[in-house]
Amino acid sequence: MTNPISIILVDDHEVVRNGVRAYLETLKEFQVVGEAACGDDAIRLISEKVPDVVLLDLIMPGMDGVDTIRGIKQVSPRTQVVVLTSYHEDANIFPALKAGAISYILKDMKMDKLVEALNRAVQGEVTLHPRVAVRVLQNIRGENPEAEPLFTELTDRETDVLKLIASGLTNCQIAEKLVISENTVKGHVSNILSKLHMADRTQAAVYAWQRGIVHREGFS
Repeated sequence: MTNPISIILVDDHEVVRNGVRAYLETLKEFQVVGEAACGDDAIRLISEKVPDVVLLDLIMPGMDGVDTIRGIKQVSPRTQVVVLTSYHEDANIFPALKAGAISYILKDMKMDKLVEALNRAVQGEVTLHPRVAVRVLQNIRGENPEAEPLFTELTDRETDVLKLIASGLTNCQIAEKLVISENTVKGHVSNILSKLHMADRTQAAVYAWQRGIVHREGFS
Protein backbone atom coordinates (compact mmCIF):
# COMPACT_ATOMS: atom_id res chain seq x y z
CA MET A 1 0.00 0.00 0.00
CA THR A 2 1.41 3.39 -1.01
CA ASN A 3 1.61 6.27 1.43
CA PRO A 4 -1.18 8.86 1.18
CA ILE A 5 -0.44 12.19 -0.46
CA SER A 6 0.35 14.67 2.31
CA ILE A 7 -1.30 18.06 1.96
CA ILE A 8 -1.19 21.40 3.77
CA LEU A 9 -4.08 23.83 3.31
CA VAL A 10 -3.28 27.55 3.27
CA ASP A 11 -6.26 29.92 3.23
CA ASP A 12 -7.24 32.79 5.51
CA HIS A 13 -10.89 31.65 5.44
CA GLU A 14 -11.47 28.91 8.00
CA VAL A 15 -14.68 27.83 6.31
CA VAL A 16 -12.77 27.10 3.09
CA ARG A 17 -10.09 25.11 4.90
CA ASN A 18 -12.70 23.14 6.83
CA GLY A 19 -14.68 22.37 3.69
CA VAL A 20 -11.69 21.15 1.69
CA ARG A 21 -10.30 19.19 4.63
CA ALA A 22 -13.64 17.48 5.28
CA TYR A 23 -13.83 16.36 1.66
CA LEU A 24 -10.22 15.21 1.36
CA GLU A 25 -10.45 13.23 4.58
CA THR A 26 -13.13 11.07 2.96
CA LEU A 27 -10.51 9.92 0.43
CA LYS A 28 -7.86 7.41 1.47
CA GLU A 29 -5.29 8.72 -0.99
CA PHE A 30 -4.90 12.04 0.87
CA GLN A 31 -3.76 13.07 4.33
CA VAL A 32 -4.14 16.69 5.44
CA VAL A 33 -1.13 17.20 7.70
CA GLY A 34 -1.66 20.86 8.57
CA GLU A 35 -3.37 24.18 7.95
CA ALA A 36 -2.28 27.81 7.94
CA ALA A 37 -4.13 31.11 7.60
CA CYS A 38 -1.22 33.25 6.39
CA GLY A 39 2.00 32.98 4.43
CA ASP A 40 4.44 33.25 7.33
CA ASP A 41 2.73 30.45 9.26
CA ALA A 42 2.50 28.38 6.08
CA ILE A 43 6.23 28.54 5.38
CA ARG A 44 7.11 27.59 8.96
CA LEU A 45 4.68 24.67 8.86
CA ILE A 46 5.88 23.46 5.47
CA SER A 47 9.52 23.54 6.57
CA GLU A 48 8.55 21.16 9.39
CA LYS A 49 6.14 18.85 7.57
CA VAL A 50 7.59 18.89 4.02
CA PRO A 51 4.25 17.93 2.43
CA ASP A 52 3.77 16.57 -1.07
CA VAL A 53 1.35 19.36 -2.00
CA VAL A 54 0.29 22.75 -0.68
CA LEU A 55 -3.16 24.00 -1.65
CA LEU A 56 -2.75 27.77 -1.46
CA ASP A 57 -5.07 30.76 -1.60
CA LEU A 58 -3.37 33.62 -3.43
CA ILE A 59 -4.85 36.62 -1.61
CA MET A 60 -4.19 36.62 2.13
CA PRO A 61 -3.36 39.19 4.81
CA GLY A 62 0.32 39.81 5.49
CA MET A 63 2.67 38.06 3.10
CA ASP A 64 1.04 37.81 -0.32
CA GLY A 65 0.54 34.56 -2.17
CA VAL A 66 3.39 35.03 -4.64
CA ASP A 67 5.95 35.66 -1.89
CA THR A 68 4.51 32.69 -0.02
CA ILE A 69 5.06 30.46 -3.05
CA ARG A 70 8.67 31.60 -3.30
CA GLY A 71 9.16 30.92 0.39
CA ILE A 72 7.62 27.46 0.11
CA LYS A 73 9.88 26.49 -2.79
CA GLN A 74 12.92 27.71 -0.85
CA VAL A 75 12.22 25.67 2.29
CA SER A 76 10.82 22.62 0.46
CA PRO A 77 11.65 22.44 -3.27
CA ARG A 78 9.98 19.02 -3.59
CA THR A 79 6.61 20.38 -2.42
CA GLN A 80 4.23 21.17 -5.26
CA VAL A 81 2.09 24.30 -4.93
CA VAL A 82 -1.45 24.30 -6.28
CA VAL A 83 -3.05 27.74 -6.26
CA LEU A 84 -6.76 27.72 -5.38
CA THR A 85 -8.18 31.22 -5.69
CA SER A 86 -11.04 33.37 -6.99
CA TYR A 87 -8.78 35.61 -9.08
CA HIS A 88 -7.96 34.95 -12.72
CA GLU A 89 -6.36 38.21 -13.87
CA ASP A 90 -2.93 38.25 -15.54
CA ALA A 91 -1.49 40.23 -12.63
CA ASN A 92 -2.22 37.24 -10.37
CA ILE A 93 -1.68 34.30 -12.73
CA PHE A 94 1.76 34.95 -14.18
CA PRO A 95 3.60 35.97 -10.99
CA ALA A 96 2.21 32.88 -9.22
CA LEU A 97 3.31 30.50 -11.97
CA LYS A 98 6.68 32.18 -12.27
CA ALA A 99 7.20 31.93 -8.51
CA GLY A 100 6.86 28.15 -8.73
CA ALA A 101 3.19 27.13 -8.59
CA ILE A 102 2.57 24.04 -10.69
CA SER A 103 -1.18 24.59 -11.05
CA TYR A 104 -3.66 27.45 -10.94
CA ILE A 105 -7.31 26.59 -10.33
CA LEU A 106 -10.34 28.61 -9.31
CA LYS A 107 -12.67 28.16 -6.37
CA ASP A 108 -15.64 27.51 -8.65
CA MET A 109 -14.02 24.20 -9.64
CA LYS A 110 -15.84 21.02 -8.59
CA MET A 111 -14.29 18.84 -5.91
CA ASP A 112 -13.54 15.95 -8.25
CA LYS A 113 -11.53 18.32 -10.46
CA LEU A 114 -9.67 19.58 -7.40
CA VAL A 115 -8.76 16.00 -6.51
CA GLU A 116 -7.56 15.43 -10.07
CA ALA A 117 -5.39 18.56 -9.88
CA LEU A 118 -3.83 17.41 -6.60
CA ASN A 119 -3.04 13.97 -8.02
CA ARG A 120 -1.57 15.51 -11.16
CA ALA A 121 0.57 17.89 -9.11
CA VAL A 122 2.25 14.99 -7.29
CA GLN A 123 3.14 13.57 -10.72
CA GLY A 124 4.64 16.91 -11.75
CA GLU A 125 1.79 17.64 -14.15
CA VAL A 126 0.26 21.09 -14.63
CA THR A 127 -3.44 21.89 -14.20
CA LEU A 128 -4.88 25.23 -15.30
CA HIS A 129 -8.50 26.25 -14.92
CA PRO A 130 -9.95 26.75 -18.43
CA ARG A 131 -10.27 30.53 -17.91
CA VAL A 132 -6.67 30.68 -16.74
CA ALA A 133 -5.47 28.58 -19.67
CA VAL A 134 -7.12 31.05 -22.04
CA ARG A 135 -5.27 33.95 -20.40
CA VAL A 136 -1.97 32.12 -20.69
CA LEU A 137 -2.51 31.37 -24.38
CA GLN A 138 -3.60 34.93 -25.12
CA ASN A 139 -0.45 36.33 -23.60
CA ILE A 140 1.82 33.81 -25.30
CA ARG A 141 0.25 34.67 -28.65
CA GLY A 142 -0.07 38.40 -28.00
CA GLU A 143 -3.83 38.18 -28.56
CA ASN A 144 -5.04 40.39 -25.74
CA PRO A 145 -5.01 43.97 -27.07
CA GLU A 146 -7.75 45.20 -24.75
CA ALA A 147 -5.65 44.84 -21.60
CA GLU A 148 -1.91 44.55 -21.30
CA PRO A 149 -1.26 44.30 -17.57
CA LEU A 150 2.15 42.75 -18.09
CA PHE A 151 3.31 45.68 -20.19
CA THR A 152 1.65 48.40 -18.11
CA GLU A 153 3.77 47.35 -15.13
CA LEU A 154 6.82 48.80 -16.89
CA THR A 155 8.06 52.26 -15.96
CA ASP A 156 8.63 54.87 -18.68
CA ARG A 157 12.38 54.25 -18.54
CA GLU A 158 11.90 50.47 -18.74
CA THR A 159 9.68 51.02 -21.78
CA ASP A 160 12.45 53.10 -23.40
CA VAL A 161 14.93 50.28 -22.71
CA LEU A 162 12.53 47.67 -24.11
CA LYS A 163 12.14 49.66 -27.33
CA LEU A 164 15.90 49.81 -27.74
CA ILE A 165 16.26 46.08 -27.00
CA ALA A 166 13.69 45.42 -29.74
CA SER A 167 15.66 47.68 -32.07
CA GLY A 168 18.66 45.41 -31.63
CA LEU A 169 20.87 47.59 -29.44
CA THR A 170 23.31 46.10 -26.93
CA ASN A 171 23.41 47.16 -23.29
CA CYS A 172 26.42 49.36 -24.02
CA GLN A 173 24.63 51.07 -26.92
CA ILE A 174 21.48 51.55 -24.83
CA ALA A 175 23.57 53.13 -22.07
CA GLU A 176 25.11 55.58 -24.55
CA LYS A 177 21.76 56.50 -26.09
CA LEU A 178 20.00 57.06 -22.75
CA VAL A 179 23.07 58.59 -21.09
CA ILE A 180 23.04 56.12 -18.18
CA SER A 181 25.53 53.54 -16.95
CA GLU A 182 25.68 50.04 -18.40
CA ASN A 183 25.01 48.61 -14.94
CA THR A 184 21.81 50.66 -14.78
CA VAL A 185 20.79 49.25 -18.16
CA LYS A 186 21.44 45.72 -16.89
CA GLY A 187 19.18 46.46 -13.92
CA HIS A 188 16.43 47.71 -16.20
CA VAL A 189 16.74 44.66 -18.47
CA SER A 190 16.50 42.34 -15.46
CA ASN A 191 13.36 44.14 -14.24
CA ILE A 192 11.80 44.02 -17.70
CA LEU A 193 12.33 40.29 -18.06
CA SER A 194 10.96 39.71 -14.56
CA LYS A 195 7.85 41.84 -15.12
CA LEU A 196 7.14 40.32 -18.53
CA HIS A 197 7.85 36.80 -17.21
CA MET A 198 10.35 36.09 -19.98
CA ALA A 199 13.62 34.20 -20.04
CA ASP A 200 15.76 36.44 -22.24
CA ARG A 201 15.91 39.71 -24.19
CA THR A 202 15.02 37.97 -27.47
CA GLN A 203 11.62 37.02 -26.06
CA ALA A 204 11.18 40.59 -24.81
CA ALA A 205 12.04 41.96 -28.26
CA VAL A 206 9.50 39.66 -29.93
CA TYR A 207 6.90 40.74 -27.38
CA ALA A 208 7.61 44.42 -28.14
CA TRP A 209 7.22 43.89 -31.89
CA GLN A 210 4.03 41.81 -31.48
CA ARG A 211 2.41 44.41 -29.22
CA GLY A 212 3.39 47.35 -31.41
CA ILE A 213 5.56 48.86 -28.66
CA VAL A 214 8.26 49.37 -31.28
CA HIS A 215 7.55 49.94 -34.98
CA ARG A 216 9.52 49.59 -38.19
CA GLU A 217 10.71 53.17 -38.02
CA GLY A 218 12.47 52.24 -34.79
CA PHE A 219 12.91 54.11 -31.54
CA SER A 220 12.71 57.87 -31.53
